[in-house]
Formats: sequence, structure tokens, C-alpha cells
Amino acid sequence: MTLYMYDPDAGGTPTCYDACATAWPPLVTTGNPTASGQAEANLLSTAPRTDGTTQVVYNKWPLYYWQKDTKPGDVTGQAVGGKWWVVGPDGTPIKTPAGG
Repeated sequence: MTLYMYDPDAGGTPTCYDACATAWPPLVTTGNPTASGQAEANLLSTAPRTDGTTQVVYNKWPLYYWQKDTKPGDVTGQAVGGKWWVVGPDGTPIKTPAGG
């Protein structure tokens, strides 16, 4: 599934909680995250969440799913609110308009 970053999380600290985290579930882990595909292992880390879980971080961006993406390859969360962006394999946000 597509992973997104959230502009207010700049610096690596998760800020999406409560209703935000219902719409944008965080990618959490109970161990060390591992890279696959084009992802770069050296860009992976984790950050603690206030609920006691551990969120996966890629290039200093906490990662989230979008509840409206229903199948692999969906990117319906791109540019939502002008603050949510697909994360590229190099760890940078892909800031193109939705559908662009």
C-alpha cells in the first residue's frame, strides 16, 4: 500500500493523532523496520508515538497509510489538504497535485 508523509511532521516527530490517525493510520512496528523494493534501508528509523506504539520513519518523515486507498497502487491521499504527500523511494515527498 502507498505510504504518505504529513507536512507538520517535519523533523521526524509524529503529529497525527485521534481523528487524524483514524483517517491516516500510522505505519507502526514492534521491531526494527526493514526496507524492500526501492526503499533505502539507511533512511529507515522509528519514532515513539504518544499512545506507546512505535512509528516507522523514512528520511525523517513518519509514515502513514490513507484509509481511502483500498488496493496497492492507489494514491487517493496525494495532496489531501495540501499537507499529505506520497513518499518517494529516495525519502522525499512527491509534491505534485492530486491526479498530476
